[in-house]
Amino acid sequence: MRRWWARAATRVASGLVILAAAVGATVGVGAVSSRGAIEAAYPHPMEVTDRVRAAVAAAPRPAYDPKRPTAVVLIGAEGANGADVLAPYEVLAASGEFNVYTAAPQRRPLPLTGGLDVVPDHTFSELDQKFPEGVDVVVIPEVPDAGKPSSDPLRDWILRQAAHGATVVGVCVGVELLAQTGLLDHRPATSNWFKLGMGGMAKQYPNVRWVTDVRYVDDGQVITTAAVLSGVDGALRVVERRAGEDAARRAAAAVRWPYYRPGRAAPVPGSRFRVSSDSVVLLNLGYRDPAPQGVVLTGGVGETELASAFRPYTALSFVAQTHTVTLDGGPIRSRHGLTFVPRSALGDVSGELDRLVVPGHSAARNPDPALARAAGSAGLPVTYLHTRSEFAFDGALRDVAATTDVATATWVAKTLEYPVRTELSGPSWPWELAARALVVGIVGGEIAAVIAWVARRRFLARRSRKRRESGTPGRSGNRGAGATTS
Repeated sequence: MRRWWARAATRVASGLVILAAAVGATVGVGAVSSRGAIEAAYPHPMEVTDRVRAAVAAAPRPAYDPKRPTAVVLIGAEGANGADVLAPYEVLAASGEFNVYTAAPQRRPLPLTGGLDVVPDHTFSELDQKFPEGVDVVVIPEVPDAGKPSSDPLRDWILRQAAHGATVVGVCVGVELLAQTGLLDHRPATSNWFKLGMGGMAKQYPNVRWVTDVRYVDDGQVITTAAVLSGVDGALRVVERRAGEDAARRAAAAVRWPYYRPGRAAPVPGSRFRVSSDSVVLLNLGYRDPAPQGVVLTGGVGETELASAFRPYTALSFVAQTHTVTLDGGPIRSRHGLTFVPRSALGDVSGELDRLVVPGHSAARNPDPALARAAGSAGLPVTYLHTRSEFAFDGALRDVAATTDVATATWVAKTLEYPVRTELSGPSWPWELAARALVVGIVGGEIAAVIAWVARRRFLARRSRKRRESGTPGRSGNRGAGATTS
């Protein structure tokens, strides 16, 4: 009986080792593959060439109206989350009630999510000279270098503006940078549901009174918002407080935002990571080869429209590597005056791309014949994201579902904290990626089984040899001795 239990325990242990090897192989291969996809969400700032210097020099400074309050949207030294920056920026600008600027430590093109390079309107030092008594509103997006020395200028500037009485708005994971200043200590605040829970931010900042399941928390001088597109609601709250409900309604209509609730923060469904549905992000991260996707920048495009061409495809979905282009490689100005510098002229990289995506309702209504000719000669299909009168991210989510799968599009909407209002159609699940992961797991398990079998054979051979050398009989010897005695 003792020998039976020993054999059973050995088999169970071997099975667990093989299972662990299969899981380890699946996770390990995925982890190795994921590094490039994560880094692609925030590419390095573009090289400062003569072309880039000329674009920066030519970028106009926004006008200043002393009768209006001034709002500043921050950008870090290594960039920022595009939706966190551009959606609140457009809401404030579209209201017509603010001077709205972007600002960074230096005035050079800085990458927003997916490699959308924007030229900040001002540096912090320029704003300090222009507004010695401080600005009125500061919007803080997620920055990739939060907590690093390179983000010190942002924290210092936030503290100085808060000391002057500015309303401070932390958007999504940008709330982490705000928490690092200490301004949230003993205050109620909210942030991105994923970052608060699995990201550990709630435990990292225990002095903050964290609130969940609301779009924003207004605590007077400090407003914090939930995930990504809740920044639209946070910006509308600023407009509402400064200019009234009618101005906020106009701003919401201008960006086609359907969820404005006057005077209060709308609730959001409590989001939690669910393995049954949300594991799609792990498959995309570890086993998808992101498609090289050109994003065509056109003059007059809406800022939120631009954000929708990058965030759904890159950060936390990992389905594409986006590359900005214009026909001539020159910069463009957005609807409210931001300057964006493309990474390339279309003709220089057309052979490296799988397709072209064109954001903007205006571009969809009036397609550029020159773009059609250039894309046709390069054999590149062109997708216009914004062909309907709806919020910009609806078109992007439909495109993700159609070109990737519905599960990924649903996950993207969840990370954006955006209730989907449009029908999503496409493959239900990334079955090919799941099959790849399964094959890797099976191969890993088989390799572990072979190694275990070889190791056991060697162990038994060594034990048999030692018994022969010592003269100790094995099991067959014992049985033979018993038979002779009987």
